[in-house]
Amino acid sequence: MKPFNEELTQHIAVMKLAESCSESIETAAKLLTATFENGNKILLCGNGGSAADAQHIAAEFVVRYQLKRRRALPAIALTTDTSILTAHANDFDFDSVFARQIEALGNAGDTLIAISTSGNSKNIVQAAQIARAKKLNVIALTGENGGALAEFATNLITVPSNITARIQETHILIGHYWCGVVEESLNVSEST
Repeated sequence: MKPFNEELTQHIAVMKLAESCSESIETAAKLLTATFENGNKILLCGNGGSAADAQHIAAEFVVRYQLKRRRALPAIALTTDTSILTAHANDFDFDSVFARQIEALGNAGDTLIAISTSGNSKNIVQAAQIARAKKLNVIALTGENGGALAEFATNLITVPSNITARIQETHILIGHYWCGVVEESLNVSEST
């Protein structure tokens, strides 16, 4: 059995390497803040663990991150409506399952957070492509070199790793950072 300390050492090493993404992460935080300031919403998508991250980050925006009382912020995880997901996959295909939702819900000025550790998930790439066509901002959270998703990102964050678990651990840290910045920047402590 591999010792836990080896996993921890690897985790810490990737987190330290992610420091190279600081500028892109901070730029994305400003973009998310501006999206909410302008009365727009955040859409999020991903597969598997990245779907869980999309749902997690959306919940932090809608419910709260650290502030005990604040107004809700509009964020939708496109990964959570089983009727839409299964109907679309059954009637069409799974590659366009998120793109279809962006067609229905996305408006110019909204921001899509597209999460794919490889950057090559077809349904995430199609979502980003449709989002850009509809004039949404696209923040791409990936690993390695960003894959095919990089082409459609207005803001690309590539965690410097090819290990899915380490990339996902870094993605959720980044998501938490964004939630904290948004709460602080928008002064959303007033309850509505």
